[in-house]
Amino acid sequence: MEKNTFQLIYEQVRKIPKGKVATYGQIAANVGNRRLSQVVGFALHSNPDPEMIPCHRVVNRFGETSGSFAFGGKDRQRELLEAEGVEFTADGRVDMEKFMWDGLYKEE
Repeated sequence: MEKNTFQLIYEQVRKIPKGKVATYGQIAANVGNRRLSQVVGFALHSNPDPEMIPCHRVVNRFGETSGSFAFGGKDRQRELLEAEGVEFTADGRVDMEKFMWDGLYKEE
């Protein structure tokens, strides 16, 4: 059975290790279409299993967390990431050089 786009997205997000982040664009590219960044956002907003699909580990390309309430409030995503050891810069962004996951774009 062929997987749908959301299933492919969730599969990739599950691979992001604790203490690392990926961008919407990275996830989109890893499922085969760099133009699906917004679809990644929709999929994560609809996350059917937050315990197993760590959508809080996905940030925008600037390292900014979501402004939505998808994670339980405005600062909840940051709290979850900080609890995993992710550090933020003085301007409130994830330190992408230090915490971006490099496990994407690889053939499996």
